[in-house]
Amino acid sequence: QVQLVESGGGLVQAGGSLRLSCAASGRTFSSYVMGWFRQAPGKEREFVAAISWSGGSTYYTDSVKGRFTISRDNAKNTVYLQMNSLKPEDTAVYYCAASSSKRGSYVDTFYAAELRYDYWGQGTQVTVSS
Repeated sequence: QVQLVESGGGLVQAGGSLRLSCAASGRTFSSYVMGWFRQAPGKEREFVAAISWSGGSTYYTDSVKGRFTISRDNAKNTVYLQMNSLKPEDTAVYYCAASSSKRGSYVDTFYAAELRYDYWGQGTQVTVSS
């Protein structure tokens, strides 16, 4: 069992930055692929980014490439999402998720699907004003 707790959300002006954190419980954090998803009002939840067990492989949805960076610190059981050059369309509740899939040394479109993930956090609100 893994419990995930996100933090770092808030209100920011367009062009600004935020860093989200997701702290995980348990001693096997490094054996989970971690992902970030988001859900805007009235829309379905969508994939944002994923990171492999070691952090050496990352994968992003096209709309955030070059602006967002996913990283992890396995010693601290924490995954991060650094968000720069924020746009109003980035406004959403952001969720982190953990996947126990055995193919975690490399991440790609396989990890863009919600069904790959076994555990979810409660979400943190990000609001970008224009």
